[in-house]
Amino acid sequence: MASEYISNFIVENSALFIHLMNLFVLALLILLFFASRKAGRQWQKINDYLGAVTKTINSVRYGDLTKKIHNVELPNSEPLAESLNRMIETLSDREKMIDEYQNELHRQNKMLEAVINSLSDGLVIIDEGYRILRATKKISEWFEIDGNKLLGAYLTDYVQLPKNVEFENLDETEISVNNDKTSGFIASSMELKLEDKKRRYIVIIKNITDQRELEILKEDFVATLTHDLKVPIIAETNMLELFLNGSFGNVNDKQEIALKNMQSSNKELLDLVQIVLETYKFRSQSIRLYKDNIMLRGFIEEIISDMQPIADKTRNHIKLISERDIRVYADKIQLKRIIKNLVQNAISYGEKDSPIEITIGEIPKYITIKVKDYGAGISQSDITKIFAKYYSAAKKFRKIGTGLGLYLSFQIAKAHGGDITVESEEGKYTEFCVKIPASANESLYYGE
Repeated sequence: MASEYISNFIVENSALFIHLMNLFVLALLILLFFASRKAGRQWQKINDYLGAVTKTINSVRYGDLTKKIHNVELPNSEPLAESLNRMIETLSDREKMIDEYQNELHRQNKMLEAVINSLSDGLVIIDEGYRILRATKKISEWFEIDGNKLLGAYLTDYVQLPKNVEFENLDETEISVNNDKTSGFIASSMELKLEDKKRRYIVIIKNITDQRELEILKEDFVATLTHDLKVPIIAETNMLELFLNGSFGNVNDKQEIALKNMQSSNKELLDLVQIVLETYKFRSQSIRLYKDNIMLRGFIEEIISDMQPIADKTRNHIKLISERDIRVYADKIQLKRIIKNLVQNAISYGEKDSPIEITIGEIPKYITIKVKDYGAGISQSDITKIFAKYYSAAKKFRKIGTGLGLYLSFQIAKAHGGDITVESEEGKYTEFCVKIPASANESLYYGE
């Protein structure tokens, strides 16, 4: 009965039920419509926002740091906009700092370039193949070529070096510039240490023409002066000899001592003048070496006989050390000049009452003559300078010296194809070693 009632109710109200269902669906569709419109607007905002962010980032990417991201009504969008805007501001500040650094660096480079170009020396940077990477205006002037055309060219096309000398080993080496044969040049080089580990060298070239001319004038003056001094010195020496021989009457013991002291001082002065003249001759013209076979033992004994009276003043005893007699092929006069000069130095700088030893010997390819004194010694800093022209340690010991004796001795040894070396320990000893080739096949002239 109840089921029949329900069935009748549904049948009678089915039209109403269907109507209600339709209204529900319609309301649901309306709600979905408005919801979709709202979501669409939200997505449009998100899309627009992302487009603005992308556009701003692209502008920053290409260097425009004036763009900013504006806030939109989106959840959690404000922190992202603020972060990006701060990043753009930071990049802008960094760009300004970089511009300031670049401007300062440009100013510093300009100043450095101006300073380098104002130097009288020329600077050129080359790679390991001797191609020119950078060059100063002086280099362009000397090479007679525009600076831009010089870049990439080979330095060997403009500069001639001595035989067996490379650009990386220059040390105040005399060079020749092809386009300036009348001037004199020297060059030094050093390797540039850079992070890329490529080998590059900086070459410093100096024009020494004026310096050479001044040196020649100075040497001509000194040579003329010493030549003129030599005449009265010799005359004075002869006059002292006449006095000592009694040509002007007898002299008493005190007068004889005084005259001998004057004679000794006169001889030292004459030796100094002679050294200056010999040095001048050595530079101004080739000096022929008259080589001959010399038996060293008798040769050294003659020198000792000449020098011992001088050594007696400081109570130094000169002794010869020789296991056997040795023959050497050399210029007797010039070799005697070397040994006498070394012995004189030993007397001057050695300790009083100490021996001076002359030792003759042999090493492979060379005959050696060593002169050793026990005295002041030579510092390591001075050892590298003692053979330089006009360098003298005499002032340190309040003595007179030209600074030419060792220079001339060294040049004479070189002319023989030999060498002079020195070993020393301050306050203990100094030993010079003269090396003369054992072979007779050597040049007969200086400078060859």
